Amino acid sequence: MASERYRGGRVFARKSGASKPTPAGEIQPQIEAQQSPEDGAVREKQQPQYNEKGQRINHNGHVVTKWIHPDGESGRSWFHPWHFFRVCFRSSCTASKLTNFLWPFTLAALVLHFNYEHEHHLWVFITAFIGMVPAANLVGFGGQELARKMPKVAGIILETTFGSIVEIILFIVLIKGGVQNVPVIRAAILGSILANLLFCLGLCFFIGGIFWPQQTFHEAISEVGSNLMLVAAVGLVIPTIFYNSLSGRLPPEQNDSETLRISRAAAIILLVAFLVYIWFQARSHHGLYEDILEADEERDHDRHKDLQKPKLTFTEACIAVVIALTFVSFMAVFLVQEIEFMVHERHISDAFMGLILVPIVEKASEHLTAIDEAYDNQMNFALSHVLGASIQTALLNTPLVVLVGWGLGVDMSLNFELFDAVVLILAIIVVGNFLRDEKSDYLEGALCVFVYILIAVSAWYYPDPPSATETSSAANNVTEITTEAVHRLLRI
Repeated sequence: MASERYRGGRVFARKSGASKPTPAGEIQPQIEAQQSPEDGAVREKQQPQYNEKGQRINHNGHVVTKWIHPDGESGRSWFHPWHFFRVCFRSSCTASKLTNFLWPFTLAALVLHFNYEHEHHLWVFITAFIGMVPAANLVGFGGQELARKMPKVAGIILETTFGSIVEIILFIVLIKGGVQNVPVIRAAILGSILANLLFCLGLCFFIGGIFWPQQTFHEAISEVGSNLMLVAAVGLVIPTIFYNSLSGRLPPEQNDSETLRISRAAAIILLVAFLVYIWFQARSHHGLYEDILEADEERDHDRHKDLQKPKLTFTEACIAVVIALTFVSFMAVFLVQEIEFMVHERHISDAFMGLILVPIVEKASEHLTAIDEAYDNQMNFALSHVLGASIQTALLNTPLVVLVGWGLGVDMSLNFELFDAVVLILAIIVVGNFLRDEKSDYLEGALCVFVYILIAVSAWYYPDPPSATETSSAANNVTEITTEAVHRLLRI
């Protein structure tokens, strides 16, 4: 198959034994040779072999450890500080590497919080917000290194789950802060999904479309993901529809109580749906996903360079994840403690804080990973990360925060703002239509980003609810009903 890539006027061609392009939706046959972009020399694809001692070796000649995938074999064991810091600094791509220069903000946030917390609230928030980016990136990189050491599907699930840990930590810290943080959590749940579906996917389409005229992906990735997201969105907004439909027919206390019960039931059902999805992807249909992802790897023009990069050992990858999660937890606590200051003193709305600011920083690592995969023309991998992260937010993270709030005695209901709920459904419909033809280009990516910017502008001007236990739309309904009742009394 021949495909072209444009970079600064240069055209790179990639050839194989196939004489015509593979139709969209079909799994590309395994490529046995590829052309090097530097010298044009065709090199044979190196398959795992055995050395003279009968030990299995990978592409770099390293002996493959038992239970470790050849692509993730580092050739070392245990922990080596110099190699550990060098590999972590280089990270997975150039954009990911650049985020490591933001680590001073992480350290500055620690210093400011523990020494000047009551004097510099704004600077604590700013440094913690920026400092979350390199910490979240290290979570993503550590998860990626672990994912390389296991089969493709299991690795994608693990890598996406590590990205969701950042979000889970943030939600748990918020819910422990009390009922006053509930509006921010609600907005952050939907904002996380919107940031993935519109902003991240839009950048994937846009960046990939600049370097590749048209990119294709498999229907098993796009259709299952988009359909599952639509079902998850329906499950999320049902409590909102229930509350707003009965806000004028039931007393407010009864309506809140019934909505809370429905939210907890929906959380349990969504959690079961997530388990079914994992079984579908990792067990019953894992062979299909394995073939799709392995074929997708062959699209990467510089895969041989990526395989030759130094890698973390299993122990080093675990240590990287632990260190990153520690810093992420600190940054999350600092952000949560300064939200009240930013909302009341700096007049940033809960909607903008939850829909835009929090999701952008917590999903930084997943966004960088997906964009890098789109840049390498690995759209099936990119979609797996984007849609997988959105699905985990809807089916795993949201039910967890509802159930944790239930255990802590915090009424964490899924009574979202009507504005947020409608925007979520519209975003999923828009993205679903873009995924339907199994092709993408930079125009579709730009349109997704524009829609996200429009939502961000609307969220900036959206008013805060009067209290944490009700929404602005519900308060408006109650106000209209009360006003109408007063007018009737005056007529009498």
